[in-house]
Amino acid sequence: MFEIHSRAFAHESPIPERYTCQGEDLSPPLEWSGAPPGTRTFVLLVEDPDAPDPAAPKRVWVHWLRYNIPSAIEALAEGEGNGSPTSGEEAITDGKSHGYHGPCPPVGRHRYYFRIFALDAVLPSLGPKATRKEVEHAMQGHVLESAVWMGTYAQE
Repeated sequence: MFEIHSRAFAHESPIPERYTCQGEDLSPPLEWSGAPPGTRTFVLLVEDPDAPDPAAPKRVWVHWLRYNIPSAIEALAEGEGNGSPTSGEEAITDGKSHGYHGPCPPVGRHRYYFRIFALDAVLPSLGPKATRKEVEHAMQGHVLESAVWMGTYAQE
């Protein structure tokens, strides 16, 4: 069974402040296992479907998007999303930059989905201005399986 988890917070539980805009804004440690046979790369997508207000969401906000993570990698250490990637390539987030940008909801408690996709291919390099749409287009027909870990956050 393909799965992803974080030692920093339980599934469907609050994300510690350390990993948010009110803390150090570090990317949390992530681990995954059980990738299907034939996996060549992974794509990691962190998104908030509750933006800007969970009572009236208008869009899904991308907080981090990394692709072409080699299949030999099964974890990203705490803070891995806060500098130059040691594995894979970064796409542009909705914050108009690369890397991890933690929860910073303007109102209410938001959900943050950490999704990992196992792919049967190495995606073409899409360049430093690659968008979610471009990465998802390149992924079409190559997703073997996916897994998700969800945390919540509300600014106090």
